[in-house]
Amino acid sequence: MSEPLQFRRGPRRVFGRLGRHLGWARRQGVGRVIEEDRLEPRERMRLALQRRRWRRNHHVAPNAMPVFVVGVQRSGTNMLVLGLERSPEFEVHNENDRAAFDRFLLRSPSEIRALVERSGQRYVLLKPLCDSHRVAELLDRLGTPNAGRAIWAFRDVDGRVRSAVEKFGEANRVALGDIASGDGLDSWQAGGLSEERLALVRSFEYESMTPESAAALFWFLRNSLFFDLGLDRRPDVALASYDAMVREPERAMRAICSFLDFPYRRDLVAHVDARAAGPKPPLDLDPRIRALCSELEGRLAEAYRGRTAG
Repeated sequence: MSEPLQFRRGPRRVFGRLGRHLGWARRQGVGRVIEEDRLEPRERMRLALQRRRWRRNHHVAPNAMPVFVVGVQRSGTNMLVLGLERSPEFEVHNENDRAAFDRFLLRSPSEIRALVERSGQRYVLLKPLCDSHRVAELLDRLGTPNAGRAIWAFRDVDGRVRSAVEKFGEANRVALGDIASGDGLDSWQAGGLSEERLALVRSFEYESMTPESAAALFWFLRNSLFFDLGLDRRPDVALASYDAMVREPERAMRAICSFLDFPYRRDLVAHVDARAAGPKPPLDLDPRIRALCSELEGRLAEAYRGRTAG
């Protein structure tokens, strides 16, 4: 099987990523690529100046709060991070930021702790999606003066599958096939999976599985970790719903701000639009995978309602 793009090195990685971005730009438009990768230089410069001014007027280090935005890829984490990043109180490190990540994986706890403690902002927000299964470890053992918090972002399975297949193609099918064969058991995609979940992975035939069904199964496995790891019982872990953010951005962002003890401002949701809110027909998924995802969607929705009821 082909090597996943995020783990290629040197020219193969550069040209692979360039080809992926050019293809995505043709399908989605250059504006979406700029938004995803934060390539607009004037906006980046404006935010950097705001953060610098904020640091001059406040004395936070070494007491910044680490905030981990986690979940499965293509679940609206960019929308959430783009909003919080507009506030000068936040220092943001995305997965392609080499100060915090090595090939999309979070650097060692000592490096992350040092990064947080030397920050002059009130919050250091990191988006370690490939390390989502390590949330409890990161919260309990990082050792920063100010305890961290985590936000688990989720999205309806059909929306996530469409987005993932559009951007990553068959990557989920390849990864699940490797796990089923035993070759991918040490990969981040297998991280945190119990023996029961691994048995489920091995129960499918990946040579004949569609990319959509594989992306849906991957959605199920990674989002199941929220319950399997007991994160639903932790007050320092919040849920963030992409669909709620698109439908009612102010209410959804107010819930996040309340969780972080951060004042809500209207500019936090100024970038949110309803481009993905329109109804679309359900995807044709493997019936067994569809049943698993539907049950988990219900659990996530119920947990989200319970946490945002106030």
